[in-house]
Amino acid sequence: MRASPHRPRTARGMLGALLTALATVAALVAAAPAAQADTLICEQYGSTTIQGRYVVQNNRWGTGAAQCVTATDTGFRVTRADGAVPTNGAPKSYPSVFNGCHYTNCSPGTNLPAQVSGIASAPSSISYGYVADAVFNASYDIWLDPTPRTDGVNRTEIMIWFNKVGPIQPIGSPIGTATVGGRTWQVWTGSNGSNDVISFVAPSTIAGWSFDVMDFVRETVSRGMAQNNWYLTSVQAGFEPWQNGAGLTVDSFSSAVNLGDPGSGEPGPSTACKVTYATNVWTGGFTADVTVANTGSVPVDSWTLSFTLPSGQHITHAWNAAVTTASGAVTATGLAHNARIAAGAGQTFGFQGTYSGTFAPPSGFSLNGAACT
Repeated sequence: MRASPHRPRTARGMLGALLTALATVAALVAAAPAAQADTLICEQYGSTTIQGRYVVQNNRWGTGAAQCVTATDTGFRVTRADGAVPTNGAPKSYPSVFNGCHYTNCSPGTNLPAQVSGIASAPSSISYGYVADAVFNASYDIWLDPTPRTDGVNRTEIMIWFNKVGPIQPIGSPIGTATVGGRTWQVWTGSNGSNDVISFVAPSTIAGWSFDVMDFVRETVSRGMAQNNWYLTSVQAGFEPWQNGAGLTVDSFSSAVNLGDPGSGEPGPSTACKVTYATNVWTGGFTADVTVANTGSVPVDSWTLSFTLPSGQHITHAWNAAVTTASGAVTATGLAHNARIAAGAGQTFGFQGTYSGTFAPPSGFSLNGAACT
């Protein structure tokens, strides 16, 4: 049978088809979830908020050369880092992400400053990305002061050096070693003229770690450089570059502060949780829906769930949480829209992954440092 020839469309017909196509596109755009665009910061002390609870800051204080950072959904990357300063002096800057208050800039919803004696735990996690053509350190800054100040310089600065490249060293001089958080560190103490500094230097590069900030705070108190009636004002993670630095990244960052009785080193009685782990498994792959229930008596803010995936399992995609690392020890942190778990309620997130061998569920679930059932 011979096919009918195509007939030219009338103007009215073409207009109708165009309107239908535009309506379809509009519906698809409306249905698509809005993604947060990366934010470029080049102002000397410019900052922005990520995840609705952390602040990313450019913080270029030691040089007049240009520096820019790009804030992402889960951290930031240094996109420009011009100039260089002598390696026997102060660094160029401290581009970083923080929870707490820094020179009157406080992260949304933070419960810092908080008195050290009233903090049960302060779980945090970090994942760094390094480059070879720069002189820098990768460090946490933990700030302590006798008063709950939100501006200016605090009395004591704790620095945790995860990595260092080039002929640079901490402030002061080495005084020995210490085991903190299950790791061995070289300890340095000194003063920069404005505040006291204690530095914990890793003997080899650490790319990522989940730990309790309070382990370092208590070690500092035990050495007489702070007191239990002082205040924790901020927890920061970033880089101090001396030369170059473009390409350095904080791939993910989380920080929570759990108030309660720290006497036993465990979270207060208000932190209790139950995890439900539901999966759909097929050959070589799976999805998991994880529900975190708050069985305590008060809300849990800025929640982070930690767990360990069995060997051979890798996460390829996640939703409703920022997930650090794809295998092994994993942390999932709530986003801006689900950062609070009300007492008696729960939050659900999920992920897709691959596996080899026999499939098994994760182990060691804990919410903000408290073990879950």
